Amino acid sequence: MRSTIIGIAVNAVLAVTKGIAGFLGNSYALIADAIESTSDILSSLIVWTGLNIASKPADEDHPYGHGKAEPLAATIVALMLFGAALVIIVQSIKELKVPHHAPASFTLLVLVVVVLTKEILFRFVINVGEATQSTAVKTDAWHHRSDAITSAAAFVGISVALIGGKGYESADDWAALFASGIIIFNAFRLIRPAIGELMDEAPHPSVEENIRKTAGSVKGVMALDK
Repeated sequence: MRSTIIGIAVNAVLAVTKGIAGFLGNSYALIADAIESTSDILSSLIVWTGLNIASKPADEDHPYGHGKAEPLAATIVALMLFGAALVIIVQSIKELKVPHHAPASFTLLVLVVVVLTKEILFRFVINVGEATQSTAVKTDAWHHRSDAITSAAAFVGISVALIGGKGYESADDWAALFASGIIIFNAFRLIRPAIGELMDEAPHPSVEENIRKTAGSVKGVMALDK
């Protein structure tokens, strides 16, 4: 939960920074990036809520505990990634149809700082997710990595627009479209295990075999039924 709160604080700062820089620097890719960071804040709040509920002990109404709240939160976050990608795609296509000026060069510096910050945040949160085997935390971590990717794509698009000059202004918008494709791919990859947990999907046969071997090695155990 602490890693999630840190993520919320960092995303709030980055969302405001990217939004202002994108508006002042005439970069839709950067504005799209700010939208992605804003969705990160909401998704992290959902993960934090899910973890809070999942940590509650079993009660009369929930004899098996509240653990399902965690993959449920991960599913909602993955769906939000799909939604954020759709918003970016629609706005990028609109921008492609409207002639506009090339982005300002200072937006590149903003993006370098963003990419480095988000990659560091991703590595921190994914380590927490792996250590706790939390689907929701790992999903939240990949949300940070998606943000780093969209920022990197925006950097490439703005660079092409600036180097290419007249006629290359739309490179910024194409970069936003490319980034949205990566976001959709990550969303699909993240929602699959979360739904599996919600549906009580059986573990991989190799995992079951390891469990059987471990249990079978305990003195007094004859066999495993299920």
